[in-house]
Amino acid sequence: MNATTEQRVWDPLVRVFHWGLAAAFAVAWFTEHQPHVLAGYAALTLVAVRVVWGFIGPRHARFRDFVRPPGEVMAHVREMLQGRMKREAGHNPLAGWVYVFLFLSLIGLTVSGMATLAAEESAGPLAGMVAGEQESTSLYEDDEYEDHEEEGHAEAGGRDWEEIHEFFANLTLALVLLHLAGVLLGSLMQGQNLAAGMITGRKQVDNEDTQEERS
Repeated sequence: MNATTEQRVWDPLVRVFHWGLAAAFAVAWFTEHQPHVLAGYAALTLVAVRVVWGFIGPRHARFRDFVRPPGEVMAHVREMLQGRMKREAGHNPLAGWVYVFLFLSLIGLTVSGMATLAAEESAGPLAGMVAGEQESTSLYEDDEYEDHEEEGHAEAGGRDWEEIHEFFANLTLALVLLHLAGVLLGSLMQGQNLAAGMITGRKQVDNEDTQEERS
């Protein structure tokens, strides 16, 4: 086992984002109506802030630090299969890509949720756009069928968006479970509590990685 040094890795914003997003997703998953909607808005806001922080934040918060080339990802997977895992200062190459796909899935989840709300209840930030699309489809219908057709288009549009929303919900859940499995496996292989590190901001890092940071 390589010699290690404990160092501060995760800045406060990354830690608040991590646990805040976990709470928002849990609330959205287990609730309906207003709490579900508010949790979705919170999740989208957190992701938007995190994306910006991924370009202007400290080193280990930046995308360029943890979005690695495919070759590094495959090398990391081979090490894992051999029972070895380097204690990196930031996210490992595989975890980095899981986070990227998780961010994209969360964006799809929240936007499709807003579209569903707009189509079914004519509410939310997308109400004007989604309602406008539905109204345009029935613009040339006869007057006697207009109300019926508009209602039918609204229901169909709502079902379509709801199916998309459900797809992203299941995809996000799968990525969350993959993330949790990775944290558990990494904690066991590295001999440290990675989840606790996201609370304290500190983790054990291989000395060679620490020297690279200082150079």
